[in-house]
Amino acid sequence: MYPITPTHTEELLKIIEDSAETSDTLPDTSAILRMIDKHEYERDKMLEGVAYYMNQADIKKKLRYYYEGGIRKVDTDKPNNRISHNWHKLLVQQKTQYLVGKPITFNAEDENFLKLVNDFVNEEFDDVLNQLLKNASNKGREWLHPFVDEEGKFDFIRIPAEEVCPVYDTTKKRNLLYAIRYYDIKTIDDEFIRKVELYTDQQIFYYVMHDGELVLDFEYKRNPESHFYLGETGYGWGRVPLIEFKNNDEGVSDLVFYKDLIDQYNNTISNNANTFDEMQDVIYELKNFGGQDLGEFMTNLKHYKAVEVGEDGGLELKTVDVPIDSANTHLDRLEENIYRFGQGVNNNPDKVGNSPTNVAIKNLYSLLDLKANEAERKFRPALHAFFWFFTEYLKMTGQGEYDPTLLQMTFNRSRMTNELEEVQMGSQSTDISKETRLAHHPWVDDVEAEQKRIKDEELEYRKSMPPLREIPTDTGGDEDEPE
Repeated sequence: MYPITPTHTEELLKIIEDSAETSDTLPDTSAILRMIDKHEYERDKMLEGVAYYMNQADIKKKLRYYYEGGIRKVDTDKPNNRISHNWHKLLVQQKTQYLVGKPITFNAEDENFLKLVNDFVNEEFDDVLNQLLKNASNKGREWLHPFVDEEGKFDFIRIPAEEVCPVYDTTKKRNLLYAIRYYDIKTIDDEFIRKVELYTDQQIFYYVMHDGELVLDFEYKRNPESHFYLGETGYGWGRVPLIEFKNNDEGVSDLVFYKDLIDQYNNTISNNANTFDEMQDVIYELKNFGGQDLGEFMTNLKHYKAVEVGEDGGLELKTVDVPIDSANTHLDRLEENIYRFGQGVNNNPDKVGNSPTNVAIKNLYSLLDLKANEAERKFRPALHAFFWFFTEYLKMTGQGEYDPTLLQMTFNRSRMTNELEEVQMGSQSTDISKETRLAHHPWVDDVEAEQKRIKDEELEYRKSMPPLREIPTDTGGDEDEPE
């Protein structure tokens, strides 16, 4: 990302202060436009990761050329196979489903707080979390916008990273001062209009591009607007309501680390395909050809299956042998390196085996664990920042005061296991609690629900058993005991 210099920050701060003091005067927005222009380069790099995810690799743009009179021209006659292999999507999906494919488990000592959180994090939240990680893997980062809707309910929406230009404090790292969002919308006349939004810690300014300049967007009743309204009263969060979900420390796409390998793989496959296509056209070597031109030669060959040659003439066919073994070796090495530097899992049966042990599986997932650990480290503080807004909303609506930092999060990773080995280990571990054994059983997703099922089955079993008969007790009566 292009760094925002102190000069840019001061200019933007002056814009906001001026607009606050003189609401009837349109603020100078030249600094916003300059920052958007600088952000365009990063936007293009982000969209490159998205293109590869959609199987639109650079090979799709490849052209073949020839020279005529020293001028290079595009060759539209030669075979031009452009075969793209979607390695990037495979690796991103592995990472996403491994880390957040299963819902995150939340826990807190305060049962009321935990209930409020669990009631809020529904399937939509889990789906958005998957989108955040997928898009962060493609672009390097993605953004989440918490807000209060028209009905006064707390909600959230994902905002694409290519639309957001953040302004951080240059002296206090990671302190988001402002954020600019810009995007284009299509009108009914098939024309595009650029919209720009400026987020501060108290308000949102809405602009529209007109004749190369930004003017206030009068489609909004209030401009600037408060962050949210409870009734008719507007409120500001006191923080910029945009949360950055970074992919890694560098904030770059996963594609950066293996793009060259994918391009080489696609190029090798496509060139091989071109060679095979060209081999279908046999090269004819003619000696002392008796015809007038090559066109006549091809006509006679097709019609008569013969050609006329002169004295000591002849015809030979030439073909090209493709070094297929060398090509396959090269492709195998590229595939291995794509998985290695992409930190993915190659689940090829030839690599894994039919029944790998859990130790072998753990080693198989070691690189993916490293990549997932880095993403999880970035997502945890982002989620805590999101729940700060949630707890502020609870406090303002009279639902209690809670500390979001006390909310515990467990990322439940999806890993292939040797189920037989896990079940045997669990049955032999009699010195630990039944609850712990259930938690590690490969067939159990919800320990609490499974414990309830076990109790219900035990109760049904007792009901189905016949009642126990009472055994009469011998009181001895009045008879004398034998001596």
